[in-house]
Amino acid sequence: MTNTVQQPNDTKETTRDKQSPDQRSPRPNRRRILLMAVVGITLLGLLALVLAGGVFNQAPTAESEPSMTAVQIIPLIILVVMFVVATKWPLNIGVMGLVASFGVGYFMLGMDDKEILADFPANIVITIIGVTYFFSMAQRNGTIDIIVQTCVRLVRGKTLLLPWVFFLMAAALTSLGTFSPAAVALLAPAAIGLAYESRIHPVLMGAFLINGAHAGGFSPLSVAGVLVHNIAVKNGFPISQGALFTASFALNLILSILTVVLFALLGKMRDGDGRHADLETTSTGRPHGQQILTLALIAAMLVCALGFHMPIGLVALSAGLLLAFVNIKEHRTFIGGISWSTVLLVAGMITYVSLLQHVGVIDTLAEQALALGAPLLVALVLCYVIGVGSAFASSTALLTAFIPLAGPLLASSSLSASGTVAALAIAATVVDVSPFSTDGALVVANAREDDRQRVYKQLMMYAGGVVLAGPALAWALLVPTGIM
Repeated sequence: MTNTVQQPNDTKETTRDKQSPDQRSPRPNRRRILLMAVVGITLLGLLALVLAGGVFNQAPTAESEPSMTAVQIIPLIILVVMFVVATKWPLNIGVMGLVASFGVGYFMLGMDDKEILADFPANIVITIIGVTYFFSMAQRNGTIDIIVQTCVRLVRGKTLLLPWVFFLMAAALTSLGTFSPAAVALLAPAAIGLAYESRIHPVLMGAFLINGAHAGGFSPLSVAGVLVHNIAVKNGFPISQGALFTASFALNLILSILTVVLFALLGKMRDGDGRHADLETTSTGRPHGQQILTLALIAAMLVCALGFHMPIGLVALSAGLLLAFVNIKEHRTFIGGISWSTVLLVAGMITYVSLLQHVGVIDTLAEQALALGAPLLVALVLCYVIGVGSAFASSTALLTAFIPLAGPLLASSSLSASGTVAALAIAATVVDVSPFSTDGALVVANAREDDRQRVYKQLMMYAGGVVLAGPALAWALLVPTGIM
């Protein structure tokens, strides 16, 4: 990871040629190769599982095992190619995803435009637009600076405690019922802004914020907790809601500790070049004018999101419009603060992965996993399939699809229902640090404009490690142990 600053460009242009000789290093190339290897090995491993599934079950059966067709394999190969291209060249993978959706949907599947865009994530797009629109105003009028300095005073200058503060704040919000993307949307502007001011690595801060949101995300009061419990009950294997919440909190806490260890070993706990303000001595005056109005609107957004479960994106757009009327001369500047590159990134990838779900790629992978026979191995493969899929698609949608698939496995084995379902649920959510998910995209969207490219790349590398380790960690601690 380098500390070079890149020029603002939504098409992800780099400034490598403008760097001084001491800033140039082959390390970024090696990291891109490592990222490509992580993604390629994971996806190709799953593909190999499908193509070679018969190796695990040589006995003839009345019904042949489900195998991938060309209609399923070709879009999966296209997905891998898209990652390779986006890693090597500064192209927005979301644009490639939309074009690939058109090519595969129109020419291979005979779909029209409405069918191709049936799963276009309009709610996520509105969330990103609304939040970045409002908080770009809050950043420009100094409100974010006031929030940052208030947080600094609370920790008395011990800035390395700040990630834990946001971890607990996010966990508190989601455990009380806030949907995790809404909690991240509410806290990310202050958290990432504070990371820059305190010279904490923004990826570290973003990871803690997302882990905290997921730590409380399966409480008995949360949307996800109620959803998973109801699906399990409907399919005949009730689980303990308290155990699910405890397991989720513990796993995300462990993952956060491991993240601190990783960043410490890499020497990346601190970030920046030392030009930031001294947080222990910097002070800000009392809020005034637009800042008071902005703080009131943030409080109103919290009430609307937490108390009335209103969509945070539309609420943020409404609050932003009120601020725009107060400072109408700078409205064009505020519009420019919307992270359009992130909108394209998320919309394109989710649309394309939804197309993969439509042609049955996810279902076939899950059915091949069930054909492996050994219950522990099946549970591990299911954790990885749901984890890899959730890194690019809706965790809620995958939970709804995959938890029922655990029914036959639990019925034919002695595995704990609570432990297995909890492992699947956690595997589906810990990978949401991916910049292709809503939570990860919000972290990228709130990075400084001139640093967004770097944060995107480094968050993607970190997410690759979580995709490899997270599902295995959830499986190892919850399934073989029978702890739940």
